[in-house]
Amino acid sequence: MLDEPILNKKESELARAAQRCIIAALDHSRADKIALFGEKENSITAETPILELPPKVLKFMARTLGAMAEGKTIVLVPQGRELTTVQAASLLNVSRPFFTKLLKEGKIAHTIVGSHRRVKYDDLMKYRDRMREEQDKAMQALIDQSQELGLE
Repeated sequence: MLDEPILNKKESELARAAQRCIIAALDHSRADKIALFGEKENSITAETPILELPPKVLKFMARTLGAMAEGKTIVLVPQGRELTTVQAASLLNVSRPFFTKLLKEGKIAHTIVGSHRRVKYDDLMKYRDRMREEQDKAMQALIDQSQELGLE
């Protein structure tokens, strides 16, 4: 996790401009790789630093820059990463005992290593997304009900 402070206004503008440049480069290219280079006085020489990246990496960078420009926190988690119950509970902002209860009820897939439970990050995020959808539906039902009753 990058715990750097949120970008200031100037940095946010630079991140947004960089995102637009990357998106423009991706829109105009079907290449296997795209080269980024530093430009001085419109001349490219043998000493000009060139960075060649696959389009997938540039798309990731564009999304990351956009999120940073909006002041969002960026979290990078390797695929298949397993979390302890303490880490997982913290990410869901619930107590460890409550989280352990969710595991025992089978609401979140997990494995047991020795006597310790482990949860894949992807499974945890799937559960979180399901819960958010349920919360959104419940909130919409309450809104609809209050409008029907004229309680706006």
